[in-house]
This record gives sequence, structure tokens and C-alpha cells, in this order.
Amino acid sequence: MRSFTDRRGARWDVVVGRESWGALLALFVPAGPADGRTVRQAPLRASGYNEADRELARLDDGALHLLFDRSNPKES
Repeated sequence: MRSFTDRRGARWDVVVGRESWGALLALFVPAGPADGRTVRQAPLRASGYNEADRELARLDDGALHLLFDRSNPKES
């Protein structure tokens, strides 16, 4: 897990998640009060969980912002 602050100053925790069919995602989870924010998700390129965890850890702040910009609200 890593922490992330978006361009509006909102804090998020970012973790690797897995869809039911095996796709790996970066999950952006509101840190602290949600203030109307919902969990967001963006696909990762990795083919395995450990690789996805390393991919997420290697992203610099700029790349993490781009990933967040491409994210969508997670459907329940």
C-alpha cells in the first residue's frame, strides 16, 4: 500500500486489487473522511499479484497522478 494526494489535495491509499476474472487493478481508496469520494480503480499491466505490487511501488508521483486520472469509480 502507498499513500497518494491528488491534485485537489484529497488523500488516498493505493493498493493492488483483483477482479473476478483475474485482471489486476490499482485501487484508490479514500484515506480519512471520504467526503463523498468513492473507491476508484485503474488497470495495471502486470500479469501476477507480486508483479503488480512492484509496478505500483515503482511509479513516481507523476505516473501515479496519470494512473489516477485514468481511473474510474469502482462498481459495486
